[in-house]
This record gives sequence, structure tokens and C-alpha cells, in this order.
Amino acid sequence: MDNRDRIMRLREEMVLPRADFAELLTSMSKEDEEFLYAQARDVRESVYGKEVYIRGLIEFTNYCRKDCLYCGIRASNKDCDRYRLSKEQIMECAQIGYELGFRTFVLQGGEDMTFTDEEMCAIISGLRKGWPDCAITLSIGERERESYEAYFAAGANRFLLRHESVTPDHYAGLHGGKLSIDTRLKCLKDLKDIGFQTGCGIMVGSPGQTVEHLVNDLMFMKEFGPHMVGMGPFIPHARTPFRDKPAGSLEDTLHMLGIVRLMMPEVLLPATTALGTIIPTGRELGLLAGANVVMPNLSPKQFRSKYTLYNGKPATGEEAAESVDKLRAKVESTGYRVVTARGDHAGT
Repeated sequence: MDNRDRIMRLREEMVLPRADFAELLTSMSKEDEEFLYAQARDVRESVYGKEVYIRGLIEFTNYCRKDCLYCGIRASNKDCDRYRLSKEQIMECAQIGYELGFRTFVLQGGEDMTFTDEEMCAIISGLRKGWPDCAITLSIGERERESYEAYFAAGANRFLLRHESVTPDHYAGLHGGKLSIDTRLKCLKDLKDIGFQTGCGIMVGSPGQTVEHLVNDLMFMKEFGPHMVGMGPFIPHARTPFRDKPAGSLEDTLHMLGIVRLMMPEVLLPATTALGTIIPTGRELGLLAGANVVMPNLSPKQFRSKYTLYNGKPATGEEAAESVDKLRAKVESTGYRVVTARGDHAGT
């Protein structure tokens, strides 16, 4: 079986044997890549047409209790200029975003326990009351099930929680041996059970990652059935233990995007900011590989440069929500179009 046969089998059966996933990830020619992306686009358009959904990203705190070895806002980074947005500032971001055409707000932050469940629910219910036609996505890490239940009851719809690596020793290696994948997987199960549109995902090319790890992640995602998958290349940060590790590659990330699209036709798949960081046209290439979501930054301008997850993270240009016209033009250059819509998972 050659790679074109594998790609067509993946499109038809939405899964491959482990050995075929591994072969596909390690032996694609340029012709194979183009064939994969063409199939991924065809599947994506059969579900979502030419539409690209925009999410307004509000990075509301860069405090974090965790000390993940890859992350620029890790607790041990004493050079990180910390900040927290008030509820009022978050509401102002949402108002600006709504006027710009955003119908999903993504509250993203470190695991900042200063934001108690009571405070988070007040923010969520404020957003729900102010913009009842919008979706509210949270990306705030690991919490107890009771907390997730409270956020859902307050009006949150979606939750993004990258699993990073389903392989236990690799996951532990990314977190200094202090965290267990079992906790992360329990959180993901809780979120889905509660009723959130739930997202998982990985960094492609993270330190220590092997092809076997990637296959493990693909098999996990197929079994878990996420509504969203967030995947971008690993990019090192200068104030982390992984500062000298090589970045993940554009090609490997695009391969994974195309494969995930064929494996889960209805999945919501962002073309991440990290893709656009390693190469200026990275986000457009992500869309052409099967992605259908982009997430410009709605955070107040004076704080954007402080949310430094990795080196070179952009905060201006088409990454900025106020430059949505530039973003629309970039998206249109790929043959797709930005739409004003919540952009829910097609199966919900």
C-alpha cells in the first residue's frame, strides 16, 4: 500500500492501523502532501463549506500555578510581567469583539486560582447576559469536576484543554515529572460528560516526541471524539528549560492537521497563531490543509506582549482582532471566507 492508498483509506474509514499512520507520518513526498491536503479540503468543505470561523481570544491572566517546562508563563519564570484583567476589562473586550463580528469569545489564561469559581461564574454569566447569541469558550486548565459544572451552568459552552501527549512518560517529561496524564484525561472526560463542546490537542515537535507518540495521540483523539483539536508546532521560549530545543516543523504540523481532518470530518480545527509564527503564511497553509478556525487577539493592546507562551508570539497585524479586515483578506487569498457566526461543531 502506498501513501495515496493510505490517505484514501483514511478518508473512507476515518482511521488507519498504527503501522500505516506511522508510515504516513514518516514517508510523505511532496506529491503525497498535496494529495493529503486536497482530500482534507474536500472533506472539510463537505461539512463546513468555504466558511472560516473567527474566535475572539481574551488572554485574561498570565499568572499560572503550573510549571510546565515549555511555557513562558510558567510559575518559575520570574521575568514574566504578570497581569490580570478585571471583569470590566473582559466585558469591554467582548463589546469590541462583538462590534467587529465575533460570535465566540475564548477566555484563555494560566491556571490562576485567584479567579475563584465564584469570580469565573460571574464573568461567564456577565458574558452570557451581555451577548446571549455568542458562544463562550474557556481555556483555563485543570479544575475539579464541580468547578467545570459550575462554569457550564453559568453559561460556558466550550472548553479547550490540550492533552499535550497521551504517552505517560512523554507527558511527564513535558511537565518536569510533576504532572500525570491521568489527571488531564479525567478532566477531559469530565468536560465531555458535563456537556461542553470539548477540545484537546498537542504541540507537534515537542521535546522528546516520537512518531510513536504522535500515533498514540491520533488513536486517542479518534477514540475520545473531541469537538475541537488544537495543534500547532512547538516553539521554544527563552525563559524555560526547553529554550534550546528545536522548534516543531511546519510540514509535520500540516501533516497532522490533514490527517485529523480526514479522521474526524466534523472537528473544529484551528490554524493556530504558532503556525503563523514559524512562517508568515503558516496560518493560510493550515487552512489549506483542512483547518477552519482562526483566533485573533481581543485582549487589551497593552497586555498582549505579556502573554508570552513562546518566543515571537505576534500581537499585531492580522493576529490582532482590530485588524479583522486584514485577516479577512488573508483568508480570502486561500479561497475561503470569514463569516460572522458562532461556528458550532457540526454534530451538535
